[in-house]
Amino acid sequence: MTNEVPLLAARDLGKAHGRTPALRGASVALRPGEILAVTGPSGSGKSTLLHCLAGIVRPDEGSVTYDGERVDQLPEKRLSELRRTEFGVVFQFGQLIPELTAVDNVALPLLLAGQDRAGARERAGEWLERFGVRGQEELRPGELSGGQVQRVALARALVTGPRVVFADEPTGALDSLAGEQVMTALAHTARESGTAVLLITHDARVAAYADREVTLHDGTVTGAGNPAVVEGER
Repeated sequence: MTNEVPLLAARDLGKAHGRTPALRGASVALRPGEILAVTGPSGSGKSTLLHCLAGIVRPDEGSVTYDGERVDQLPEKRLSELRRTEFGVVFQFGQLIPELTAVDNVALPLLLAGQDRAGARERAGEWLERFGVRGQEELRPGELSGGQVQRVALARALVTGPRVVFADEPTGALDSLAGEQVMTALAHTARESGTAVLLITHDARVAAYADREVTLHDGTVTGAGNPAVVEGER
């Protein structure tokens, strides 16, 4: 894995929220099929880094490259296409649509991609079963436990077969047992499918599921091997 060209790489990212710098020359690279944990204290810029890498926000400085494309320079239409097909995102509180059932939440990305409703719901049901939410398909988010909500969110993020999943504190709102179940499911499924995962966490137990860990401190990335990975891309 060490000689693989990065699938996703950020170089010298700068991003400020108003007058407050969130990223200061942050560089990081994610290899194909790798689970990379980005750790650091609250306010260190972890979520901002994820948002830049996923094309949710544009950096003020630096570059983000995905499979040869400059993500930070793509038009919004192409970014939306990437987020529908090749990127999956999981947030701390799941962010499911409360009016939709579990199966319809998972089916939504497939419907947006043009798949018929019956086929989308069938595939969504298969992913819910894979993540251990069998029998809860017709329940709405408010009727599910926190751990079930996150497993539904994981199923939604992976149902389209993305190449990269961005997980922003996916266990932050869960107790230790539910968090362990969610991370076990995510790590197993990602490795089984060859999906790369960028995992944002402040929890060392969660970071332990990753293949490699880097740390974000005051908007700058440090960690064993990280500079060499980015340098190797040039």
